[in-house]
Parts: sequence; C-alpha cells; structure tokens
Amino acid sequence: MDIVGLLVNAVAGAVGGGATGKAMKEKGLGTMGDTIVGLIGGIGGGALMQQLGFLANTAQSAGFDVGALAGQLVGGGVAGAILTAIVGMAKNAAAKRPG
Repeated sequence: MDIVGLLVNAVAGAVGGGATGKAMKEKGLGTMGDTIVGLIGGIGGGALMQQLGFLANTAQSAGFDVGALAGQLVGGGVAGAILTAIVGMAKNAAAKRPG
C-alpha cells in the first residue's frame, strides 16, 4: 500500500468511526475512542481489501487514479465504521456482564 492510500484509508476510517459513534450514542466509545478505533479499522480494512484485490493503488505509474481514491475512501470509511461498531458493542456487553 502506498502512503497516499494509507492516509486516505486512515482519514476515511476515522470519519467512519466518528459517524458510527455518533449514531450509536449509548454504545459509542467517546469521540476520541471512536476516532482511534475507526482509524485503525480504516487502515486495516483498506490494506486487507487491497491485498484481496478489491482496491487498486491510488498512485499509478501513469498518474493519480481518482477511481482508486474513491474506492479507498469508501472502503476505509466502511471498515472504520464496522470496527467501531464491533468494539462498541463488545465494550457494552462486557460492561453489562455481572461480576
């Protein structure tokens, strides 16, 4: 993954995580927690999707590929949102557990 793709996935993941945290107020991790978990999810999910062949590199040898950039924005945002939702639900399930 090139540095542009890494940054795009990180920012998109942070935005996706923040949006998910706002939507799931009672299950959120707080603004900072949602952003950090989303950032991690965006980077990890974007890297995984690129390795599986779902995303192309944003920096191509012939220039900058806008389609790949858009794909990475969506992929990173969705991955960040999903990881934030999973971690938020797990945190709440652990908090409700007696003991």
